Amino acid sequence: MKKIILLTESGADMPRALVKLHNIQVVPMHVIMGDKSYADGSIAVTEVYDYYQRTKKVPSTSATNPDEYQDVFKRITEENPGCIIIHVGYSSKPSCSYQNSIIASEGMENVYHADALNVTGGLAAIVLKAAELIEKHPDMLPNDLVENIESFAAKARVSFIPGDLVYLKAGGRVSNAAYLGGTLLQLKPMIEIVNGELVSTRKYRGKTGNIVEKYMKEYIEKYHMDKEQIYLIYSLGLEEHIKQHMEQIAKDEGFKKIIWIQVGCMISAHSGPGAMGIAAFENMSSK
Repeated sequence: MKKIILLTESGADMPRALVKLHNIQVVPMHVIMGDKSYADGSIAVTEVYDYYQRTKKVPSTSATNPDEYQDVFKRITEENPGCIIIHVGYSSKPSCSYQNSIIASEGMENVYHADALNVTGGLAAIVLKAAELIEKHPDMLPNDLVENIESFAAKARVSFIPGDLVYLKAGGRVSNAAYLGGTLLQLKPMIEIVNGELVSTRKYRGKTGNIVEKYMKEYIEKYHMDKEQIYLIYSLGLEEHIKQHMEQIAKDEGFKKIIWIQVGCMISAHSGPGAMGIAAFENMSSK
């Protein structure tokens, strides 16, 4: 029986305790401020916000490059001779990280890839499902694992409400007109992953604290979320009373397990401070 190692990107925002518990390997993506590139996780999220306050420029982000993936694949293989690496990748649609990982693994017969078509909590949910599957079925063939992971990806749903539209505007997620209109009218877009792409599918009027209940209940109902567990996502700066409200709503909705995810620098550079989001699996049988 070969040892199976799970690998994903920092854009999954995996909680450290769960990374350690399931022995998940995490390769950093990058945040660029000025002429310097930083590995996601190597600096505090507050530095992303401080940079914007100082310069009025939003940091940009970049993918993990092929050389970095190759170094990680080689290191894992050397530390675990004979192992199988299952890479559950950040969505291939908004980032070239996934393609870079495939380029890096050319000629390596022990590396398998699954495009999660998800980011942040949605990606984390898929990775943790994969970890649970491997722990229950350690002898499952790699191709079967990938097939199962892709089936998880097809049911994973994630969305968020940004904390500051200026970050989305800088990343090209909203137009100047939408930014100005949203700011003047206090409209907050819901950014949802649809077929691997980040898309604005709904708008809410009002402050974050006033829309949290409507947002969560509508999104949970839209996909008839599986009540086994929910991932509550936030960026640094979200007020504590809103987080408490989110948790209470999740409990009232009947979710058995609640997992909190604080986004790192990479996702924060798009969401801004004070963002909130949720991720869970769609209950297909309820349709």
